[in-house]
Amino acid sequence: MSNAAGSLTESVLLQNEEYRRLNEEHHQYESRLSVLSAKAVLSDEEQLEESTLKKKKLSVKDRMYSLARQFQGEAAQT
Repeated sequence: MSNAAGSLTESVLLQNEEYRRLNEEHHQYESRLSVLSAKAVLSDEEQLEESTLKKKKLSVKDRMYSLARQFQGEAAQT
């Protein structure tokens, strides 16, 4: 992550409750995916869970990106 992107992320984290909540969700999904990926073999249920978590994680990341872009646009206007 570039320094400017890191600074933007920190600013949004400090000022936007939805972004903080989404960031926490993203970390939770990442943690669970790490546990699943450490297993040699996944059950059918775990495979489904892994697929679902990846989709949720991507959706959350997309929303976070959208909020960051919105925040950046608002900051540029002031």
